[in-house]
Amino acid sequence: MMAEHQIVIAGFGGQGLLFSGKVLAYAGLEEGRELSWLPSYGPEMRGGTANCNVILSDTPVGSPIVQHPNVLMVMNNPSLDKYEAAAVPGACIFVDSTLVGRKVQRSDVTACYIPATQMANDMGAPGLANMILLGALIAKTGCIRFDSLPEALHKVIPARKADLFDVNMRALQMGKDFTA
Repeated sequence: MMAEHQIVIAGFGGQGLLFSGKVLAYAGLEEGRELSWLPSYGPEMRGGTANCNVILSDTPVGSPIVQHPNVLMVMNNPSLDKYEAAAVPGACIFVDSTLVGRKVQRSDVTACYIPATQMANDMGAPGLANMILLGALIAKTGCIRFDSLPEALHKVIPARKADLFDVNMRALQMGKDFTA
């Protein structure tokens, strides 16, 4: 089942996109996968565009840059506009349908619409839409094992925010359980 997953996670700065990518990368490390994690910021971190490229593979990764993602997670309209055309045929595109006001226009990809921001607000954790989307992405693509996430989260969450572990796991589980 393990194929190479070329993942782009994109949205506005401050939505936790780079954090999501780090969680994926650390989970990949836990599983002994070959990987790369490449963050990219727009003009300003908060409010500007941000994205990160994550490659999870069973063979050495040549370039950390994802030109043609087979997995795309977008949390705003500009990101869907920018990356939709670049996705390979057969790609899975995960869309925060609370924040993205349009549907994926291609018919050769699988689009998953998750109202992640609304779900995060409803659970009282408005900053965790990224983790809800990530849970759905992991469940649908199988890019990593769900049981690798606790260890990855412990590595990525700073010590001063250790109390956020449980709510992050809950958000990941909500995304995993979400079916549209």
